[in-house]
Amino acid sequence: MYEFFTTTNLGIVLLTAGQVLLIVVPLLVALAFILWADRKVWAAVQLRKGPNVVGAFGLLQSFADFIKYVLKEIVVPAGADKFVYFLAPMTSLVLAMVAWSVVPFNDGWVLADINVAILFIFAVSSLEVYGVIMGGWASNSKYPFLGALRSAAQMISYEVSLGLIIIGVILSTGSMNLTDIVHAQAGHGALSWYWIPHFPMVFLFIISAHAETNRPPFDLPEAESELVAGYQVEYSSTPFLLYMIGEYVAITLMTALISILFFGGWLSPVTWLPDGILWLFLKMAVFWFVFMMTKSIVPRYRYDQLMRIGWKVFLPLSLAWVVLVAFFAQYGAFWGTYARWTTGG
Repeated sequence: MYEFFTTTNLGIVLLTAGQVLLIVVPLLVALAFILWADRKVWAAVQLRKGPNVVGAFGLLQSFADFIKYVLKEIVVPAGADKFVYFLAPMTSLVLAMVAWSVVPFNDGWVLADINVAILFIFAVSSLEVYGVIMGGWASNSKYPFLGALRSAAQMISYEVSLGLIIIGVILSTGSMNLTDIVHAQAGHGALSWYWIPHFPMVFLFIISAHAETNRPPFDLPEAESELVAGYQVEYSSTPFLLYMIGEYVAITLMTALISILFFGGWLSPVTWLPDGILWLFLKMAVFWFVFMMTKSIVPRYRYDQLMRIGWKVFLPLSLAWVVLVAFFAQYGAFWGTYARWTTGG
């Protein structure tokens, strides 16, 4: 049996192939229906039906598209570096999957409950840029290479604001463990969650998550007219499918992080209902719907507007927020709301 290792501060946690598949298989199946829902919401906004033929209500449309992608011929550009060309989409998908190993779905339901979970997620997420860069460079074409450079610049720019916003949550909790962050929000239902003390940053985090994952209206690396389709323009069949799945896995991870960091994860919004994994899934579904509606109704930004917002608006605001939270936590302002260093406080 294959075995996977992840390092913690207490040693090495051994993950069997079965444990890894326990996350990967349900996630991939869920993505098929998320993609169906994404298309149905987009269609409803445009007053059309969307997928409605393959299976009941079109529920099997994503599986039909998957089979189509797998069976289509793979066209490799002449002069492309074939090894890097095929390695790039695999890298994007695998790294997007690896980040899920530290995400807790319920109390104790996590593959690797490490004390530096947030640091681990950001380390893996930063490596996903290499999948984009390699794909654009290995295609041996100026258009995908230009799209890859833009995409890498965009991802790196908004990782900065995402990291600073999360630092505020870490300062309030005193831990980078995602389970501890959820426990720190327990107490009085939704009123104890971090969305209240960190209210301004919730919006910045959601917008930055859109830009980080190249999600509309910030899908500029693959949507501008002069780029045709960005770094993916020379990809077809299964390699393109791997890129697309990796992108959707990354977006789903962002919905999970929003739910865990600011909305209590698996905690119930009211004290008289039990906590559980269904609450986390419900919150993730709500934020996925926000992503879907944003794609449907918000016009696309220009690239210079996107970068200006990231560096001249989000970066100063998130940095100032870190300073404020540090001050509030140190001096116990607002009845200790920003200083929950004791788990469950």
